[in-house]
Amino acid sequence: MGFAKKFTRFIAVLLVVCVALPFALPLDASANIPARRTLRIGLNYGTTALPSANFINGVGSGYEFGFYDANLVFHPVAATAETRISVMIDHNMQWNPSAEFSGQYFSVGTGAPAAGSAAVGFIHWRISSGHANAGDAYAQIAEIPDGFIRYNAGHANPFMPIYGNYTSDTEANAARRSVHHTRDAGTARTITVAVMGTGNVIFEFDNTANPALIFGIRPINDARPSTHFRGDQYFGGFRFERRVSTALTVVNIVELEDYVQGVVPYEMSPNWPLEALKAQAICARTYALSQLNKHNTAHGFDLCNTMDCQVYRGRNNASNNSNTAVTSTAGMVVTYNGALAQTFYVSSHGGASENNENIWAGTPLPYLRGVIDDYEDRIASLISNYNWTITISQEDITARVRNAGHAGASTIATLRVSQYSPTGNVVSVVATDTNGRDYTFSRRAGLQSLFGATPLRSQRFNIGAVTWQPGSAIFVNMPALSVNLNQYSAITGSGVSAVSGSLMAIDGSGNIVNVAGGGPSVTEGAATGPVNGNFIVNGRGWGHSVGMSQWGAYSQALHFGRTAQQIIQHYFTGVQITTT
Repeated sequence: MGFAKKFTRFIAVLLVVCVALPFALPLDASANIPARRTLRIGLNYGTTALPSANFINGVGSGYEFGFYDANLVFHPVAATAETRISVMIDHNMQWNPSAEFSGQYFSVGTGAPAAGSAAVGFIHWRISSGHANAGDAYAQIAEIPDGFIRYNAGHANPFMPIYGNYTSDTEANAARRSVHHTRDAGTARTITVAVMGTGNVIFEFDNTANPALIFGIRPINDARPSTHFRGDQYFGGFRFERRVSTALTVVNIVELEDYVQGVVPYEMSPNWPLEALKAQAICARTYALSQLNKHNTAHGFDLCNTMDCQVYRGRNNASNNSNTAVTSTAGMVVTYNGALAQTFYVSSHGGASENNENIWAGTPLPYLRGVIDDYEDRIASLISNYNWTITISQEDITARVRNAGHAGASTIATLRVSQYSPTGNVVSVVATDTNGRDYTFSRRAGLQSLFGATPLRSQRFNIGAVTWQPGSAIFVNMPALSVNLNQYSAITGSGVSAVSGSLMAIDGSGNIVNVAGGGPSVTEGAATGPVNGNFIVNGRGWGHSVGMSQWGAYSQALHFGRTAQQIIQHYFTGVQITTT
């Protein structure tokens, strides 16, 4: 009886799912924390949007299709028992079995697909003008092998009985079953669902007012349903939009704790110490809730799945260890004075984190203060790219200065660090040209424009061919000379011992500051010229230097027995762990 028989005739139960829309977020009154716990995570969008997307049940018995209304209610309108489906734009589409991730449909525009290949055409025949309910529409295609339903949201009679998919009018006219049937080619918003790798259409969706098809995974017995997409396995549902007519934006609609389980094993090794993973889980959960709607204006979702937000790729890398880290901290977030903190984190600091205003221009946040991170020294040999060197020619530096808005600069003669922070990170560098004119580059954006975003891995560096001294150099009452931490001793309960760990000093403003840890072995303000035509930059650490060091967390958990709460409170000054 054809693929129409594989659909549920009508789904009476509405699935209520909370999804982000551009309105004020409800708050948890106890801690000023957004109450929403369902996230929209962008998987493919913008330049990575897809002509088609394949889905294979990991655990489940097929898929349900529908949409969200303005009240955040999910309306299922059709379902299929097929467990391998492809969602695509409504063009002439040709299946390429050799494409990555088990093949893919590609658009051939209005042209004809190659002979012998599976194809889905954009021309159809509509049997009637539509029905108010699914049952009547399915009745009209019950005896048609290639019949399917299109749901036209917003119409008084949205269930359209359709048959066939043809790549040309000649092909369509030859297959027309009645003169009363109307040629139908969908719109620039129409989304087609087919059995993966075939020419068999099983559902179409069109919604000009809210052009997003949603599908959920049908459960099987008591097992939690999941699906595979592009080699990764996901919980939750998916949303598709043709934000441009030739490609699909793919969004995973996922519960917060499931999302965190898909972040932790990609931001840290899932086999790391449990307390480090728990710290990562708490930070990831807090970051997600603090960044709701980050990409809403541009792309219609909360967070992306890359390092711009947090790396998220579903279930593949999850281990019992990483899942335990998430479940044992469920609902825990980092707060400061009752509000969510911004829990930034990086791979490594190179010796010290930094005040947020010294990295990004903006308001200083009291919990994002630079702290000495001498825990990294214990495991520095394990950290990939911990020590790094940039060699950049005098010509390149000059070109970068000019491209930064100083077109009149002559050849750059010297570079010098014009400001170190109290924890020994670079805040600004001055480039001086052969005419004695100075050009200042400050904070992360400015320094990356001078040295390059990828080569400059952190703001903990010195300029010149000087060996970095990990864990031995400190600064007191900046600016000052570098001195060796190992020359200091203190009387302890067990006798005289060399000083290790954090050392405190009173700076020029009377503030007590941390001063221990690695640093550049040069004096602040020293100008350095090129050697053999090249400037040399030596540095440590990898990341923006704000918040938690992941490798520092690893060291604290493994070698110092510190808990997730202690790790977080080391990196985020004055914060609390709140359970929502």
